[in-house]
Amino acid sequence: MRKFHRKRGPRRSFLKGLANNLILKEKIETTEARAKEIRSLVEKSVTLAKKQNLAGLRLLLSRLPKDAAQKLYYDLAPRYKERKGGYLRIIKEARARKRDGAPLATIEFIR
Repeated sequence: MRKFHRKRGPRRSFLKGLANNLILKEKIETTEARAKEIRSLVEKSVTLAKKQNLAGLRLLLSRLPKDAAQKLYYDLAPRYKERKGGYLRIIKEARARKRDGAPLATIEFIR
């Protein structure tokens, strides 16, 4: 697990925010390390949402902000009903962030 120079609480909040942005926008550009870290978190959430039961929705609401959880449950999860896994794609960019040289990547939902 990557720590991102944060303690446990701030790190959880940071990853929750990244996952929220990814779900709402369906495609974000971030660093490669951040993309790899949120991939597992979001893919597990999609799998949970695919079950389409009340318990799954409540778990999503406890793990994500309300608008992201609802979009995931009602809009995104039915799209992947037949798919076994691999809902996200990470595309490495050919450039690095100017300030610190961190490699950039785009993470997006597969159509």
